[in-house]
Amino acid sequence: MRAAIRSGGAMDVPCGTCTACCTGSQFVHVGPDETDALADIPAELLFPAPGLPDGHVVLGYDDRGHCPMLVDGRCSIYDHRPRTCRTYDCRVLVAAGFADDEDVPVEISRRATRWRFDHRGESARMEQAAVERAATFLADHPEALPPEAGRPSLTRLAALAIEVADLFVDAQPDVVGVRAALSAALAQMRDSSAWRR
Repeated sequence: MRAAIRSGGAMDVPCGTCTACCTGSQFVHVGPDETDALADIPAELLFPAPGLPDGHVVLGYDDRGHCPMLVDGRCSIYDHRPRTCRTYDCRVLVAAGFADDEDVPVEISRRATRWRFDHRGESARMEQAAVERAATFLADHPEALPPEAGRPSLTRLAALAIEVADLFVDAQPDVVGVRAALSAALAQMRDSSAWRR
């Protein structure tokens, strides 16, 4: 999950026929460098992304909360879908302990809570606990988020928790330390054009 978050590469998520993320009333960020996706999405469906530089847009959803590119239960631009769709993984919500949060769309929550993690030893169990502690810390301390993080969704907050989880393995870091680590992680992700969700 860390590798996909940092690189912007596609996640290998066994979605099967699940389209919860496509039908969960979510905006999809499309960066200005995503020329392939932008060429396949009708311009009238794209809107300037609030709080982001010119060229960043969001793809909205229809009156049912469905992505307008979802046709007959399938993505009509799958091979050209935005980076956000390529990297989305509802398991991040489970990893961070957010899957049951009231701000998570109901269908995504229902699907995500089916996931279970198998830990290959105590080290993996400690890593999982650190992700949950980091997520709780970030939710309780929004001042730890650097300005470039904006006001993240829970999915984004969970991804940020994964980025700084190492700080929470053996200690409870302070706001300043977490903010510095997040700034560094965001700079690295921004350089790879992978950080918007």
